[in-house]
Amino acid sequence: MRRELRAEWTKLRTEPGAGWLLTALAVLTAAAGAAVCASVTCPAAGCGHDTVRLALAGVQVGQAVAAVLAVLVAGGEYGTGMIRTTLTAMPRRGAVLAAKGAVLTGVTLPAAVLAVLGSLLAGRLVLPGRGFTAAHGHPPLSLADGPTLRAAAGSVLYLALVALLSLGIAFAVRDTAAAIGAVLGLLYASAVLPLMVGDPDWQLVLWRLSPSNAGLSVQATVNLDGLPLGPWAGLGVLVAWTAAALAGGGLLLRVRDA
Repeated sequence: MRRELRAEWTKLRTEPGAGWLLTALAVLTAAAGAAVCASVTCPAAGCGHDTVRLALAGVQVGQAVAAVLAVLVAGGEYGTGMIRTTLTAMPRRGAVLAAKGAVLTGVTLPAAVLAVLGSLLAGRLVLPGRGFTAAHGHPPLSLADGPTLRAAAGSVLYLALVALLSLGIAFAVRDTAAAIGAVLGLLYASAVLPLMVGDPDWQLVLWRLSPSNAGLSVQATVNLDGLPLGPWAGLGVLVAWTAAALAGGGLLLRVRDA
């Protein structure tokens, strides 16, 4: 496994766009969160907004960058034909997938941490100027607050899981453009699908099955009783999607020719 890890790290480190995508993950997530915070106001009478969730709203943008990075890790090799060389040099295909997943997680997590910390800092700086003050029932965002810390940690895990989900889909599809389309469709189309259904029961079912809707419930810090799924249970739905994608991608990697 050490040989596979070293090889995958070398390939990712020398991938021209990897560094830019990791930087974009951190910068775009924080910038989008700051933009959302700047677009809302809290009147003197107070408001019911979840300030932590507002600050972390940019994760919905950052997940697309994490998905593209993950797809390039696998799909790029299929596009160039280098996957044949990889599997010839390292015939243990399960180990190759595990090594790619480990290296991808290892680079995504630090970028996700920077993205989340930048988002919370932006929210802490911007929100008071929009009326979200302690006098209105919204103290400054702080990781010393338990729910805020849980939302931050959950958002970091969310981005890492999206990357692994995308990796599994990329191995199953084996085409970069198609894999990116499939991942983004799964993340974004499934998020709006419940809004297109009139039956409340089906709306609830589709919401709970959506990897993005369910997974991002980990960001909620207020009105938790009103959520279709609890924060960690919602993230568990994304874990299940990720495990299924990796299992399917790994199975197809084993049974198909390169």
